[in-house]
Amino acid sequence: MPVEKPLIYEPGIYFLTFTKYKWLPLFDITNSYNLVYKWFDVLKKKGHHIIAYVIMPNHVHTLVGFVPTKQSINTIVGNGKRFMAYDIVARLKEQNKTALLTTLTGGVSISDQRRGKLQEVFESSFDAKLCHSYKFINQKISYIHGNPVSKKWMLVNHERDYVHCSAQYYETGQQGVYEVMHCQDSIEVHWYGKYPLI
Repeated sequence: MPVEKPLIYEPGIYFLTFTKYKWLPLFDITNSYNLVYKWFDVLKKKGHHIIAYVIMPNHVHTLVGFVPTKQSINTIVGNGKRFMAYDIVARLKEQNKTALLTTLTGGVSISDQRRGKLQEVFESSFDAKLCHSYKFINQKISYIHGNPVSKKWMLVNHERDYVHCSAQYYETGQQGVYEVMHCQDSIEVHWYGKYPLI
Protein backbone atom coordinates (compact mmCIF):
# COMPACT_ATOMS: atom_id res chain seq x y z
CA MET A 1 0.00 0.00 0.00
CA PRO A 2 1.51 3.38 -1.01
CA VAL A 3 2.46 5.80 1.74
CA GLU A 4 0.67 9.13 1.58
CA LYS A 5 3.01 12.09 1.08
CA PRO A 6 2.47 14.78 3.74
CA LEU A 7 0.66 17.84 2.45
CA ILE A 8 3.00 20.78 1.85
CA TYR A 9 1.67 24.27 2.63
CA GLU A 10 4.90 26.10 3.45
CA PRO A 11 5.60 28.88 0.94
CA GLY A 12 9.04 29.13 -0.64
CA ILE A 13 11.03 28.03 -3.65
CA TYR A 14 10.52 24.39 -4.61
CA PHE A 15 12.25 22.10 -7.07
CA LEU A 16 9.47 20.01 -8.65
CA THR A 17 9.67 16.94 -10.88
CA PHE A 18 6.86 14.92 -12.40
CA THR A 19 7.04 12.22 -15.04
CA LYS A 20 4.83 10.51 -17.58
CA TYR A 21 3.51 7.03 -16.91
CA LYS A 22 6.28 4.50 -17.72
CA TRP A 23 8.37 7.45 -18.97
CA LEU A 24 6.37 7.50 -22.21
CA PRO A 25 7.28 10.56 -24.37
CA LEU A 26 3.70 11.84 -24.42
CA PHE A 27 4.57 15.55 -24.53
CA ASP A 28 6.41 14.84 -27.77
CA ILE A 29 3.91 12.39 -29.28
CA THR A 30 0.98 14.76 -28.70
CA ASN A 31 2.96 18.01 -29.15
CA SER A 32 1.57 19.12 -25.79
CA TYR A 33 4.45 21.14 -24.34
CA ASN A 34 2.05 24.10 -24.39
CA LEU A 35 -0.05 22.41 -21.70
CA VAL A 36 2.77 22.91 -19.20
CA TYR A 37 2.94 26.59 -20.19
CA LYS A 38 -0.81 26.87 -19.58
CA TRP A 39 -0.30 25.41 -16.11
CA PHE A 40 2.50 27.92 -15.52
CA ASP A 41 0.03 30.68 -16.50
CA VAL A 42 -2.43 29.38 -13.88
CA LEU A 43 0.32 29.45 -11.24
CA LYS A 44 1.30 33.01 -12.18
CA LYS A 45 -2.30 34.20 -11.97
CA LYS A 46 -2.35 32.94 -8.38
CA GLY A 47 0.80 34.95 -7.56
CA HIS A 48 3.37 32.15 -7.81
CA HIS A 49 6.52 32.50 -9.95
CA ILE A 50 8.29 30.24 -12.44
CA ILE A 51 12.03 30.53 -11.83
CA ALA A 52 13.47 27.86 -14.12
CA TYR A 53 12.11 24.92 -16.12
CA VAL A 54 12.71 22.24 -18.68
CA ILE A 55 9.94 20.29 -20.38
CA MET A 56 11.38 17.05 -21.67
CA PRO A 57 9.46 14.63 -23.92
CA ASN A 58 8.39 12.59 -20.88
CA HIS A 59 9.00 14.64 -17.74
CA VAL A 60 9.17 18.14 -16.28
CA HIS A 61 11.64 19.78 -13.91
CA THR A 62 10.86 23.24 -12.61
CA LEU A 63 11.70 25.68 -9.84
CA VAL A 64 8.56 27.42 -8.60
CA GLY A 65 8.31 30.19 -6.04
CA PHE A 66 5.10 29.55 -4.10
CA VAL A 67 3.46 32.38 -2.17
CA PRO A 68 1.35 31.57 0.92
CA THR A 69 -1.73 29.63 -0.19
CA LYS A 70 -4.68 27.78 1.35
CA GLN A 71 -4.21 24.99 -1.19
CA SER A 72 -1.44 22.51 -0.51
CA ILE A 73 1.36 22.34 -3.04
CA ASN A 74 0.39 18.68 -3.51
CA THR A 75 -3.07 19.80 -4.63
CA ILE A 76 -1.71 22.54 -6.91
CA VAL A 77 0.61 20.10 -8.69
CA GLY A 78 -2.02 17.33 -8.73
CA ASN A 79 -4.60 19.62 -10.33
CA GLY A 80 -2.08 20.71 -12.95
CA LYS A 81 -1.23 17.13 -13.86
CA ARG A 82 -4.91 16.19 -14.00
CA PHE A 83 -5.88 18.93 -16.46
CA MET A 84 -2.82 18.24 -18.62
CA ALA A 85 -3.77 14.56 -18.64
CA TYR A 86 -7.29 15.30 -19.93
CA ASP A 87 -5.89 17.22 -22.90
CA ILE A 88 -3.18 14.66 -23.64
CA VAL A 89 -5.75 11.84 -23.72
CA ALA A 90 -7.95 13.92 -26.03
CA ARG A 91 -5.02 14.45 -28.39
CA LEU A 92 -4.16 10.74 -28.36
CA LYS A 93 -7.77 9.97 -29.29
CA GLU A 94 -7.63 12.53 -32.12
CA GLN A 95 -4.45 10.85 -33.38
CA ASN A 96 -6.08 7.42 -33.05
CA LYS A 97 -3.22 6.17 -30.82
CA THR A 98 -5.23 3.17 -29.59
CA ALA A 99 -2.22 1.11 -28.47
CA LEU A 100 -0.95 3.96 -26.29
CA LEU A 101 -4.40 4.57 -24.85
CA THR A 102 -4.65 0.86 -23.99
CA THR A 103 -1.28 1.08 -22.21
CA LEU A 104 -2.46 4.10 -20.21
CA THR A 105 -5.74 2.36 -19.34
CA GLY A 106 -3.80 -0.67 -18.08
CA GLY A 107 -1.92 1.57 -15.66
CA VAL A 108 -4.98 2.64 -13.67
CA SER A 109 -5.18 1.03 -10.23
CA ILE A 110 -8.37 -0.72 -9.14
CA SER A 111 -9.06 1.97 -6.52
CA ASP A 112 -8.68 4.72 -9.17
CA GLN A 113 -10.92 2.76 -11.56
CA ARG A 114 -13.62 2.76 -8.88
CA ARG A 115 -13.32 6.56 -8.74
CA GLY A 116 -13.83 6.75 -12.50
CA LYS A 117 -10.26 7.26 -13.69
CA LEU A 118 -9.75 5.88 -17.20
CA GLN A 119 -6.06 6.45 -18.04
CA GLU A 120 -2.80 6.85 -16.10
CA VAL A 121 -0.99 9.64 -17.96
CA PHE A 122 1.49 10.62 -15.23
CA GLU A 123 3.22 8.66 -12.52
CA SER A 124 1.04 9.16 -9.45
CA SER A 125 3.76 10.69 -7.26
CA PHE A 126 5.92 13.74 -7.84
CA ASP A 127 9.06 15.10 -6.24
CA ALA A 128 9.09 18.40 -4.31
CA LYS A 129 12.16 19.75 -2.55
CA LEU A 130 12.13 23.03 -0.63
CA CYS A 131 15.22 25.08 -1.47
CA HIS A 132 16.96 26.41 1.66
CA SER A 133 20.07 27.96 0.12
CA TYR A 134 21.20 29.92 -2.90
CA LYS A 135 23.77 27.19 -3.58
CA PHE A 136 21.02 24.54 -3.70
CA ILE A 137 18.93 26.70 -6.05
CA ASN A 138 21.89 27.10 -8.41
CA GLN A 139 22.55 23.35 -8.31
CA LYS A 140 18.95 22.67 -9.29
CA ILE A 141 19.01 25.27 -12.08
CA SER A 142 22.17 23.63 -13.48
CA TYR A 143 20.50 20.24 -13.25
CA ILE A 144 17.31 21.49 -14.94
CA HIS A 145 19.16 23.19 -17.79
CA GLY A 146 21.58 20.29 -18.22
CA ASN A 147 18.85 17.72 -18.86
CA PRO A 148 18.59 18.13 -22.66
CA VAL A 149 22.38 17.83 -23.13
CA SER A 150 22.94 14.97 -20.69
CA LYS A 151 24.33 11.66 -21.95
CA LYS A 152 20.96 10.07 -21.23
CA TRP A 153 19.02 12.40 -23.55
CA MET A 154 21.39 14.29 -25.92
CA LEU A 155 18.55 16.30 -27.50
CA VAL A 156 20.73 19.33 -28.36
CA ASN A 157 24.43 20.23 -28.35
CA HIS A 158 24.05 23.23 -26.06
CA GLU A 159 21.45 23.69 -23.31
CA ARG A 160 20.45 27.18 -24.55
CA ASP A 161 19.36 25.58 -27.85
CA TYR A 162 16.63 23.46 -26.29
CA VAL A 163 13.40 25.38 -26.90
CA HIS A 164 11.37 24.17 -23.92
CA CYS A 165 13.85 25.35 -21.30
CA SER A 166 14.81 28.54 -19.47
CA ALA A 167 18.55 28.07 -20.10
CA GLN A 168 18.66 30.77 -22.79
CA TYR A 169 17.48 33.39 -20.30
CA TYR A 170 20.03 32.46 -17.66
CA GLU A 171 22.84 32.45 -20.22
CA THR A 172 21.96 35.46 -22.40
CA GLY A 173 19.35 37.47 -20.47
CA GLN A 174 16.86 36.99 -23.32
CA GLN A 175 13.61 35.28 -22.33
CA GLY A 176 12.75 32.11 -24.21
CA VAL A 177 9.37 30.55 -24.98
CA TYR A 178 8.15 31.19 -21.44
CA GLU A 179 9.08 34.18 -19.28
CA VAL A 180 10.65 33.32 -15.94
CA MET A 181 11.68 35.28 -12.85
CA HIS A 182 15.44 35.26 -12.23
CA CYS A 183 16.43 33.23 -9.18
CA GLN A 184 18.08 36.24 -7.52
CA ASP A 185 14.84 38.22 -7.74
CA SER A 186 12.80 35.25 -6.56
CA ILE A 187 14.83 34.92 -3.36
CA GLU A 188 13.79 38.42 -2.29
CA VAL A 189 10.14 37.55 -2.96
CA HIS A 190 9.90 34.00 -1.63
CA TRP A 191 12.29 33.51 1.26
CA TYR A 192 10.56 35.86 3.70
CA GLY A 193 13.88 36.34 5.54
CA LYS A 194 13.90 32.67 6.63
CA TYR A 195 17.08 31.44 4.93
CA PRO A 196 20.62 32.82 4.61
CA LEU A 197 21.64 34.14 1.20
CA ILE A 198 24.44 31.58 0.69
